[in-house]
Amino acid sequence: MSLTISATAIPDTKLAKEATEILREQGTDLLFNHSNRVYLFAAELGRQKKLRFDPELLYVSAAFHDLGLVKKYISETERFEVDGANAVRQFLTAHNVPEEEVQTAWTAIALHTTPGVTQYMKPEVALLFSGVGLDVLGEGFESFPSDVREAIVVEYPRVNFKDGIVKAFFGGFEHKPGTTWGTVKADVCERFIPGYKSPNFCDLIANSPFPDSPVR
Repeated sequence: MSLTISATAIPDTKLAKEATEILREQGTDLLFNHSNRVYLFAAELGRQKKLRFDPELLYVSAAFHDLGLVKKYISETERFEVDGANAVRQFLTAHNVPEEEVQTAWTAIALHTTPGVTQYMKPEVALLFSGVGLDVLGEGFESFPSDVREAIVVEYPRVNFKDGIVKAFFGGFEHKPGTTWGTVKADVCERFIPGYKSPNFCDLIANSPFPDSPVR
């Protein structure tokens, strides 16, 4: 199938084109292909579910969702998801996009690694999470149309993706492993930082300075 005539083609708008330019300029080939696959997977899932969503806003969210892993947008203290969300806020605000839409894109990116929540939110938020889940973890792989999936991968290949995306994650927050606490990305830090162990929630409760009340 041709992606140029597919219902899941990349939006042909000025805003989308500028987002693509930023992704190409600031990202890597791996992140560029991943982000485009995420959008196309997400858009197809939205079509299958007959959801009403804004393709342009979903695409821009997909384009920016991992830019918190690249040098220009990496902060010293924020989660990489928040860095990407803040970057899309700056981009959309500069283009006079309404605040409600800006907030939707910010939320979609900020929560794109948070399971169990996004399916109850706006379609763009839910679909970005699902597109990421399919491309990174293979969630929904068997139920996604194989011809569409294969055409998307031909257009945006998964060259050394499994190893490369994990290394890309680590490169974005190896200097701030504490920001991954409570998220799936803590696993990445434990894999690559010798001796690193993410804080245990039960231990944090036990060691809280707030004392229990005496038994009466």
